[in-house]
Amino acid sequence: MPDFRYVRFDPRLASLRELVDDLRRLFNELLVRTDGDVEEALRYLENIAERHGLFDERFGMDDFRRLLEQERTVATDRDGRLRLTPKGERVIRRESLDAIFSSLRSDTRGDHRAPSAGEGRERLPETRAYAFGDPISLVDGPGTIGNAIRRAGIDELSVTEEDLQVFETEHLTSCATVVLVDISHSMVLYGEDRITPAKKVAMALAELITTEYPKDALHVVLFGDDAREVPIDELPYISVGPYHTNTRGGLRLAQEILRTRRQVNRQIFMITDGKPSALTERDGTVYKNPFGLDERIVNKTLDEAANCRRLGIPVTTFMLTDDPVLVDFVDRFTQVNRGRAYFSEPSRLGDFVLVDFLRNRRRRVR
Repeated sequence: MPDFRYVRFDPRLASLRELVDDLRRLFNELLVRTDGDVEEALRYLENIAERHGLFDERFGMDDFRRLLEQERTVATDRDGRLRLTPKGERVIRRESLDAIFSSLRSDTRGDHRAPSAGEGRERLPETRAYAFGDPISLVDGPGTIGNAIRRAGIDELSVTEEDLQVFETEHLTSCATVVLVDISHSMVLYGEDRITPAKKVAMALAELITTEYPKDALHVVLFGDDAREVPIDELPYISVGPYHTNTRGGLRLAQEILRTRRQVNRQIFMITDGKPSALTERDGTVYKNPFGLDERIVNKTLDEAANCRRLGIPVTTFMLTDDPVLVDFVDRFTQVNRGRAYFSEPSRLGDFVLVDFLRNRRRRVR
């Protein structure tokens, strides 16, 4: 029997809990915007709280600091500054996942389906005879009883091993994933903040893959003038630089990483504003065109998209702008790769327009 405990409702305590939850969410948002700088995020939070009268005699800024330390989401480093702990980094990734992909988690992008049937997590309607080692949870009760009745009749009903019928399951295999994150200057150009939503998408993808598909391999690659791999834990601290957008370099490094993985299924998630403006030459120099969409750069980038398709590596692009010219490029890129693209305005990150060239469909996902 479930154990229920009844207590008197305290409206003051309930409002305090609501305040603390709101402060946590606001603090985590500020952490993403300040590239994981806890001290700076707390200063911003204090200014906002004073301006809007969030704190009172029950709960103040010092109380909130102590709460964060007690929860072990932040800790003091050797220099006496508060820093994010691994637990704090996970909390930010989890919040990003809940905020962005709660409506997309029923999508098929994370399941690694294969056409063959076998042991897996998705039960199919088809059944077969029981074999030694099949889990009891897969037994088809009505089918098993039906077999027993057909064998011995309803008057002397008994179930033997030969009567057992089990459901087939869909075979799911592990997958190797590379998350590409654009850190070029265009991600903050003209005062529009695209890097914050980019980090949120990257952290949400990382949390989704590491928690729901723990057997998967996950790599994170940042690309600006060049491309480099970074640990997953560095995602909250990503910041843009005075870089161009070497999309081709990011795709090439992603392919190099995926070639070393044993997983049969491989995929790339690319988060960008879609404007390639650089490429690495054979001698290692970087050819740049700050105006972007240089035909030479675009064609080389599209060649890389085609190469990913030949290798069986789909690229899912998260496009954080609605500029028609840039959207047109991502359309071309996705069509060449036969992959998918999600278009979203930075201010409406949970609202995506899905363009799936593999299934030839376009729809809005909220």
